Amino acid sequence: MSMNICALIPFYNHPDTIGYVVNRLSAFNLHIIIVDDGSDERSKLSLKPLLSLPNVTVVTREINGGKGAAVIAGMREALNRGYVYALQVDADGQHDLEKIPELLKLSNQYPGRIISGMPVYDDSVPTNRKLWRYATHILVWIHTLSFEIRDSMCGFRIYPLEKTLNVINSINNFGQRMDFDIEILVRSFWADLHIVQLPVSVRYPIDGVSHFQLFNDNFLIAKLHIRLFFGMLLNSPKLLLRRVMS
Repeated sequence: MSMNICALIPFYNHPDTIGYVVNRLSAFNLHIIIVDDGSDERSKLSLKPLLSLPNVTVVTREINGGKGAAVIAGMREALNRGYVYALQVDADGQHDLEKIPELLKLSNQYPGRIISGMPVYDDSVPTNRKLWRYATHILVWIHTLSFEIRDSMCGFRIYPLEKTLNVINSINNFGQRMDFDIEILVRSFWADLHIVQLPVSVRYPIDGVSHFQLFNDNFLIAKLHIRLFFGMLLNSPKLLLRRVMS
């Protein structure tokens, strides 16, 4: 593999699926960084057999900080270990990992860009989740004055680590929970770090466990959209000029 890339799994209370995800990722000869984001004891026990694997590193956060906090911690660990890219995969087994070669091919084709899955859902996803996602798609198109980001909520991505962390480090109080996936794509686009998307099949978590909290996370995402809208106003001259020049 020509890319200097590792896999990154934010992990919080998915003891029944983490072994499956690690086993599937190991087939691609990737070093795997698991960030345990303050999981319960049963979940921590599920990680112990994985610690003996030579291709697995576990980073432990004692207190749960949210998906975004776990991904950021994993990115910093990966960069410190000398990796240039990180492939983010959720721990719940919902992603079609057979698409990894296509994600890697796109990353080789478009070096330095974020490569993100664009979900194609089956009937297992709740209808209310679909509706909220579509509302977010529309708002993201407004925030970016562009249709480049077709879906901003899929946690199946390849990040160029240094560029992505530069975006994160430029903002105080970057999204730490479910708002992270949206914020990082929008702010990366503003920073001229572009996004390439690949349609991928996504099913509801195979262990039936979703940590998306309908009220709390949608409230966080609503606040994020307000901040991003005002950020769009500040960035609109640059974004409009980019459209004219493209």
